[in-house]
Amino acid sequence: MKLPLYQIDAFTGAVFGGNPAAVCPLPAWLADVTLQNIAAENNLAETAFLVARGDDYELRWFTPTIEIDLCGHATLAAAFALNTELGVRTNPIRFHSHSGVLAVFHDAAGLFTLDFPTRPGAPCVAPETLTRGLGARPVEISKARDYLAVFTNEAEVRALNPDFAALKTLDSLGIIATAPGGDSDFVSRFFAPGAGVDEDPVTGSSHCTLIPYWAQRLGKTKLFARQISRRGGELFCELAGDRVHIGGKAVLYLRGEIEIQDASAS
Repeated sequence: MKLPLYQIDAFTGAVFGGNPAAVCPLPAWLADVTLQNIAAENNLAETAFLVARGDDYELRWFTPTIEIDLCGHATLAAAFALNTELGVRTNPIRFHSHSGVLAVFHDAAGLFTLDFPTRPGAPCVAPETLTRGLGARPVEISKARDYLAVFTNEAEVRALNPDFAALKTLDSLGIIATAPGGDSDFVSRFFAPGAGVDEDPVTGSSHCTLIPYWAQRLGKTKLFARQISRRGGELFCELAGDRVHIGGKAVLYLRGEIEIQDASAS
C-alpha cells in the first residue's frame, strides 16, 4: 500500500528551522500498531495522521513511542499540507481529535492560526526530581498536563542542561521552562523524554498553558513568543476566553511516498 507523506517545518518561515512534522493523509484508519510503526520509522517528534470526515478531518498524533492527546506543530503542518499541497481551501480547516474539535485559520500571508483549548496550570510544589532534572530551581511552578517551570530571565532558560533520565520519571507528559523574553513577551523550552522526545524544537500544545500564564502576568491578551531550542521558532499568540490562538508559518521540506506491507484497518 502506497501512502503520501509530507515533512513540514512548522512555526518558521525558513526550512531547517521550527519543528519538523510528518503528515500522512490516509484513505481510512490503519491499525494503531501500524500508525505507531510509521511514526517510529519517521523518527520525528510527531507524525500527524488524518482521514477525511465530510468537509472536516479526523486527526491523530504519534511520537516515535506513543500516541499523544494534543500537538500544535503537527496540526499546523497538517493544515499547511492540506492547503498548499492538496488544494483544500476551506477556512478554517477543522480537525476532530482526542482534544475535541480544533480549527486552523489561514490567510494570504501564509500565517496559520490554531484555535486550541486553554490548559492553565495550578500552582504546586516543585518535585525535587524536577529541580534536579532541570539542574536549576525555578522561581514558580504549576502543573496542567505538563509542569510549567518559571525562571527569572531568558538566559537562565537558555542555560538549562537537563538530566533527561530524571525528567523521564516525572508524572507529566512534559516539562515547560519559561521566562520573560529579550525581544519577545516570553520564551520557552519543552522537554518530554517520557514521550520519546528529549527536547521538542517548537511546541504548540505547551502554549495552551503558557499563554494564559503570561497573559495574566503581563496584563495583555496578544503576545509574541519564541521557543529557544537549537532550531528555534516564532509563535503569534492570543488569549480568547477559554481558547488560545497560536499562529505561525510553515514550509515544505519533503514530499514523498511510503510503502507499507501491513495495511490492516483498525
